[in-house]
Amino acid sequence: MFRRPWIIKKVTMPITETGDQYSVWVGLIYIFNLIVGTGALTLPAAFARAGWGLSTISLVFLAFMSFMNATYVIETMACANAVLKWKRLQLIKRNSVQENESDEEGMSSHAYGDLEDPLVCGESIPSRYYSLDKCIELGEMANLFLSKVGRTMFYCTLCVYLYGDLSIYSAAVSKSLMDVICSTVPSNVTNTTNWDVLPCFNSPSDFTSTYTRFDCYRVALLTFFGAMGPFVFFNVQKTKYLQLFTSGMRWLAFAIMISMAIHLLIVYGPQGKPPAFDFTGIPTLFGACVYSFMCHHSLPALISPIRGKSRLGLHLALDYGLISIFYLLLAFTGAFAFSTLNDLYTLNFVPTDNDNILLEIVEYFLALFPVFTLSTSFPIIAITLRNNLQSLFLDTSRLDSYNIVFRKLLFPVVTVVPPLLLTYFLQDISILIKFTGSYAGTGIQYMIPTFLVLSARRHCTNLLGLGVVNRYKSPFSNIAWAIFVLLWSFMCVILVTVNMFERNS
Repeated sequence: MFRRPWIIKKVTMPITETGDQYSVWVGLIYIFNLIVGTGALTLPAAFARAGWGLSTISLVFLAFMSFMNATYVIETMACANAVLKWKRLQLIKRNSVQENESDEEGMSSHAYGDLEDPLVCGESIPSRYYSLDKCIELGEMANLFLSKVGRTMFYCTLCVYLYGDLSIYSAAVSKSLMDVICSTVPSNVTNTTNWDVLPCFNSPSDFTSTYTRFDCYRVALLTFFGAMGPFVFFNVQKTKYLQLFTSGMRWLAFAIMISMAIHLLIVYGPQGKPPAFDFTGIPTLFGACVYSFMCHHSLPALISPIRGKSRLGLHLALDYGLISIFYLLLAFTGAFAFSTLNDLYTLNFVPTDNDNILLEIVEYFLALFPVFTLSTSFPIIAITLRNNLQSLFLDTSRLDSYNIVFRKLLFPVVTVVPPLLLTYFLQDISILIKFTGSYAGTGIQYMIPTFLVLSARRHCTNLLGLGVVNRYKSPFSNIAWAIFVLLWSFMCVILVTVNMFERNS
């Protein structure tokens, strides 16, 4: 019987998204820049507390765990693309039935067969169901593959993590401004817990003697929220040039810090004497490492525009290897170059009175580095949190139906006020990082990707069958790896919780 192949060819063309694409190497640079952010500034202090031997082993192991779960995110994204393509195919079929009701039954069945053949195929031809063409965010994956309870837990975990991010950003910026504005801490004050009660300015004036460093911190915090907070009421997007500018400053700052630490080691020798193993520092190190290797919530947006994804897993492993080497270099040089390390590494380079103008400029640049980079990221994180809060409590398909005051005012205020109150009374970044990294970070980086990939595999197997192979399947696809990740996550959360209670008791 005569068939119309031109119709079949038209509807079976691959579904792709338009937009700017880049090579795999450019994509890996973006992932590198995403992972190596301000979280790396907390590594040297945590590295020194846990000991250089234990920290090295832990950092490499946590890098491997982060990479494993990154492959889970990629596999789940491919599954989500397959589900959407399958739904599109079913819609095409239904439309074809409606348009060809007068056609003969045999002709229609042949058309459906041609429609499916290029997609469901053997081992020699890769399946076009599974792809990474369409950017599908973690929230969309959760809506596709998780139950209502799972989706609620996902959004709650993500919101807690983003609240922690905003708090860490606020405290880091305010502490950096405080250290630049206030006078240098006297060399005879070695206990860092007493720094906050010191006068901000070394002056005999009655007013300045009562104005402490912590007062300056609070003023800087309120000023920061006054400048950055209003952006949460609008839609602000990163521009390409802003990203390039902040990335360039970030790498310049890291290069300067490593170079200065190496110079101090060569000139003065090792001033820091971290132990080889100190298990009491594990909770802080764990939180810092999880925070420093976090990229999973933004991974889909970075990998979807990459051209040539056939060896994406191998290239991603290379990226993680380079990041691990960079982190070890930053942490080792800092741990041995300085006798005392601040929670935020840039605070070890606070400006000092010296005759070298160039050195003083470099010190001011490093001290203000968190201010420049975090101030540009704060509005984006805040808007992301606001949108996720709306998705959790409102029906996003009919946002315009809600009261404008409720929608435009309440959620931005709920986004900004909790981090402000938290950091107003608590400026200890190590506590914030420990909680955000150890709890919410564990959920975002370990538990959510594992639960998503397990549910996605089961869903796609029931929907497409075993004959359709996912070419982006994680190399850690054995169920034993997923069980190991979950057991590791639960064990770490329990250990961190026990340690926190023991230290507080």
